[in-house]
Amino acid sequence: MALDPPIKTLLDKLGRLPPKIDWRIPDWKSLDWRNSVEAARMQFWQAAHQFEAEAPGLARIDAVTAQGAEGRLAARLYTPFAAGAPTGPGLVFFHGGGFVVGDLDSHEMLCRRLAAASRVRVLSVAYRLAPEHRFPAAVNDCLAAARDAFAEARLYGFDPARLAVGGDSAGGNLATVVAQAFRRDGGPELRAQLLIYPCTQFVQMTPSQIRLKEGYHLTQAAQDWFKDAYLTRHEDAFDVRVSPLLADDLNGLPPTLLITAGFDPLLDEGKAYADKLMACGVPVTYRNYPNQIHGFFSMTAVSSKARAAIEDAGVWLADILARTGRD
Repeated sequence: MALDPPIKTLLDKLGRLPPKIDWRIPDWKSLDWRNSVEAARMQFWQAAHQFEAEAPGLARIDAVTAQGAEGRLAARLYTPFAAGAPTGPGLVFFHGGGFVVGDLDSHEMLCRRLAAASRVRVLSVAYRLAPEHRFPAAVNDCLAAARDAFAEARLYGFDPARLAVGGDSAGGNLATVVAQAFRRDGGPELRAQLLIYPCTQFVQMTPSQIRLKEGYHLTQAAQDWFKDAYLTRHEDAFDVRVSPLLADDLNGLPPTLLITAGFDPLLDEGKAYADKLMACGVPVTYRNYPNQIHGFFSMTAVSSKARAAIEDAGVWLADILARTGRD
């Protein structure tokens, strides 16, 4: 399977640019997290805005806060309904960016598209980032924010019986960890999880990581850089809150949509997690987009297939939350 032609054109263009061009994908090999975090965040933000098309309008987008592990966190609530609409299903969303870059703005378009496609309120949460706040700070923030979504459901317009968690890449990892923790610790009952090319393990090089380590947007150098910035100790990689694929028992987790991309180094670990969920009896919808790269959900200005994939994810989310609400 060949790359989506517009994606290939983009990668070819980026490969020809000198490394000092501001908006290109960061030259991870030359970055040192100790003095380049802000540069990486700026480049990630600029790339996100270069690669995104205008998203559908929504009735409301509100700056709110969510409870974190050590205080309130900035958050954004996307509402596709007019004021006065009754409570309904909701998605608590955690953005990607390797636990180091990414924020509410970098994932604004994705959240707007998901809210519009699903007709579901979306709460996007700005958890604390590494290396200023290493593992388990992000995990603890996301757990607290997800619990807050249940405890303060009416404040956000959520029906607590119809809540999902989701995220892309590192955010997909965090959503996975939240769902596992809720199931393991007797937390609130989630109705679904939406996992978009999630990172599910930090312990080994998979065949797809080896095969796609250069030239496909998410390089091995980037993964190593993020890992070094995120983990407090090397042995943290074996903690199921970092590598949820290592969890022994996945029984009882909520229905899952797991999305992968054919030219993504994280392809194999995403597929492995989907397979393990299915083996444990979890209802899983697995969708692989074979000619896409990591991050393609945030490349809607580049590829029409990215827009269609988000639409499909929104339809799945609307359907699963509606059906579970009637059960």
